[in-house]
This record gives sequence, C-alpha cells and structure tokens, in this order.
Amino acid sequence: MNKKALIIGVSGVVGSALAEKLQADGWQVYGLSRGRAPVPQGCHSLTADLTSAESVNATLKDLHFDSLFFSVWSRQANEKENIRVNGAMVRNVLEAMGERLKGSHVALVTGLKHYLGPFDAYGKGSVPMTPFREEQGRQPVDNFYYAQEDELFAAANKYGCTWSVHRPHTIIGYALGNAMNMGQTLAVYATLCKETGKPFIFPGSEAQWNGVTDMTDASLLAEQLEWAATSPAAQNQDYNVVNGDVFRWKWMWEQIADYFGIEAAPFPGEMQPLEGRMLNADHDWGKIAEKYQLREQEISRLASWWHTDADLGRPMEVFTDISKSRKAGFTGYRSTRDAFFTLFDKLKANRIIPS
Repeated sequence: MNKKALIIGVSGVVGSALAEKLQADGWQVYGLSRGRAPVPQGCHSLTADLTSAESVNATLKDLHFDSLFFSVWSRQANEKENIRVNGAMVRNVLEAMGERLKGSHVALVTGLKHYLGPFDAYGKGSVPMTPFREEQGRQPVDNFYYAQEDELFAAANKYGCTWSVHRPHTIIGYALGNAMNMGQTLAVYATLCKETGKPFIFPGSEAQWNGVTDMTDASLLAEQLEWAATSPAAQNQDYNVVNGDVFRWKWMWEQIADYFGIEAAPFPGEMQPLEGRMLNADHDWGKIAEKYQLREQEISRLASWWHTDADLGRPMEVFTDISKSRKAGFTGYRSTRDAFFTLFDKLKANRIIPS
C-alpha cells in the first residue's frame, strides 16, 4: 500500500490502536506528540508543542501525508479554555500543512459529548433521544468538539482535502498515562478490591446500572478510521462508532467481577464515585505493584477515576445508532465483554495488573 499517515495523539488509547492497525496494513506511520510518552513501536516520532504554531510549523516542514488522524485533547479548567486550546491544536497542524493537504484525508475523533454536551454542562438541557444519530446535530452549548470540527471544515474548504468525523462512545483500549481510560481504570479498581478485600461497588447512577448502553473498542475505531480514509464513498461525513452490541451495567459488572475472581456488590442505591473512595489507592497500589513486580507503580498513570465517574454517573440512558456507517459500507463489530477481557489479558501479559 505504501501510504503515509500522521497520527496526532499517537501515544493515547486511540492513537496506539490506530498505529498498530495501519502498520499491519502496510502504512508508514508518523506520530506527533508532546514527547512525554513513547510512541508505538515502528512509528516515526515527531515532537512539538501542539499549542504553538511555530513549534508545529518547524516539526512538519516539508512533510507530506496521505492521511492525518486527530485523536488528541488537552483538558482545561473550563469549556471556554477547552475551546481555545483544543481548537488551536487542530488549527496549528492543519495550517502548518497548508497546501500540502490537497488530495489528502483528515480524520477527527471526538465522541458522544457531541450530543450530551461538554463536562461543564454534562447532560444538562435537552439531550437528544436515544439512540443518538448523526442527524441530530449540535447542542446549543459551548463545546470544544464543535470548535475542532469547524477548524477541520475550514481547512477542507481552503486546501482541498477530504474529511471525516468519528464519534465513539467510551473507549476500551490499552495506553499508559491516558486521561480517559475506563477499561484500565476498572481493571485497577477490581485488582484493588481483590487485594484489599473491599467490595466491588458500581460507582455510577441507577440510570446507568439499569439502562441500555454500548461502548467502543479502540481497535474497531481504528478500523473505521482507516476505512473512512481509504473509501471515497465514506468521506466528508460524520460517523458514530460503537461495537455493535448493547448491554446493561447490572449484567456487565458481574462479568467483570467473575473475570477477576471477586464478587460483584449489590447496587448501593445511590452513586458511590471512585474519585472520593480512591484517596488512598496510590498507597495500596504501590504495595500491590511491589508484591507482584508490576511495571507501573504510579496509579495515576493507569486509572482515570474522574472520567469513569463521569461516564458511569450519567443521569440518563446513553447508546448510539450506527446505521449511517453500516449503510456506507463499514461492517466492523466487537463483543464488548470480549473487548474488556482482551484488554485485561493484555494488562496481565504486560505486567500492568497481577496475572
């Protein structure tokens, strides 16, 4: 195939899975990041401060790519700052490439906060009817996803590239030091419960415990990203992307507990957020890591309590329609339970959690 790709955010959950998929299919992969984490094996590492137009210009000078993939964000104090910083990161890369974008494809990964609203206004106001569909459009609130989309659309019009926007639900995948990683967080939480004897309590809302939901395996998202970049009929469109099955957490919680050989606690009747209950987890994890000779002793590089609390604490049912991409030709599927177990097996094999 001999195609060349640039992944912005290559060391994250999505970027790592995408780099693995593209390289397996013969792509030459470049990864652009701040340089704080190692890039996946086989990638060409590019380092820049994405918030600095000058830094990005210097790094990308004279480089050409068939496709660019954005899977990056920087969490700020509020949504106004999220818009300013995250919109600029997309703009800086696209403006640095300029006319070299002509004939290329640019893909942007956002998520279901497109429909739910940002963390500042999460689930407030009029949330669209489930399952979420692309035709439902934007919410009348500030949202950095919209700012990133607008930068993408402007560059496509200016420089003649094609585009696609991809909206996964909560992503299951492997990455260290990632700010949004529920699968890894639940693996760490279950391990802590097993080793300390504490109950494995669902931290979220009754609506999430009983309601229908879905998730997105990172490898499936990688498949959709490559499909959209290489299928002319799929381009210049926005797509939801989820595994294709649905479940209820009251069932999945027992499946995860069984995997780790622990008992799933009954639903407590009210939210029990992890962030408030894991205040001493770093100390406990240090002892567990020493006992089992694990690779990572800093729990902050493995678990994102706040993000898992936000997803599992939603006060409404959340799941997604994927008919649009199905009708356009994308047929990928994953079993969400299998996706969790595959991740847990990988965490064990890499000595991130005890085997």
